[in-house]
Amino acid sequence: MRQQPPYLRVAEVLQERIARQEWSPGDRLPSRSELGEEFGVGDNVVRRAQELLISQGILEGRAGSGTYVATPRERVRLVRSRAREERGGSPFQADMAGIGRRGTWESRTDAKVPAPAEIAARLGIAEGEPCVRTVYEFLADRKPVQLSTSWEPRSITAGTIVVLPEGGPHAGAGVVNRMAEIGITISHAVEVPEPRHATDEEATILGIQRSALVTHIRRTYVSDDGQAVETADIVIPAAMCELVYEVPINP
Repeated sequence: MRQQPPYLRVAEVLQERIARQEWSPGDRLPSRSELGEEFGVGDNVVRRAQELLISQGILEGRAGSGTYVATPRERVRLVRSRAREERGGSPFQADMAGIGRRGTWESRTDAKVPAPAEIAARLGIAEGEPCVRTVYEFLADRKPVQLSTSWEPRSITAGTIVVLPEGGPHAGAGVVNRMAEIGITISHAVEVPEPRHATDEEATILGIQRSALVTHIRRTYVSDDGQAVETADIVIPAAMCELVYEVPINP
């Protein structure tokens, strides 16, 4: 068997010691150098172990102060699957209802925003082409748990009843259902998740520590004729949410 990486071993021991209440919620852990000396590893190994436990909501980092045992809290489960899109309604609200929470969101839409270079590339359009941009803040029991910025080429929806994602008779129905109303069938979505640190603005909105770990998902919906109809940047705080992917298996 392959030997366990040192940072995982350190994380495991720290978690066990917290479980034994050697440190209680709110307690400050020894410095990285002190822990490194105790475990016989370098500061970078301790840092990776602490970052892993921070992402799991077990520890929290406080800028300029150190690393502390976090107050236990239930992580919200967010499911990414094809089935969640096919069942209709809001997938986010369905996820929240499944864990006994009330899912809502707040949004702001700008109807004619020039596409930045990266967004244009993801949508397969020219840089500067007008898009409908909608910024979302998703709430579980009125507390923010997810951020999203959505871009749709205005050339696709202009003059239709679904041009505004959160306006008109199909407000809040989601991209898949809205596009179906104007004869566009979305065949699949491409998602590229990556971990990173929260920006100061994201940390303020989500109520998390500065530079806390988040999962940044670049999602693009593609129609059955291969056209990208929407792309979004989704930000999910690791300590607050458990991200789950369901992969369909065709028999």
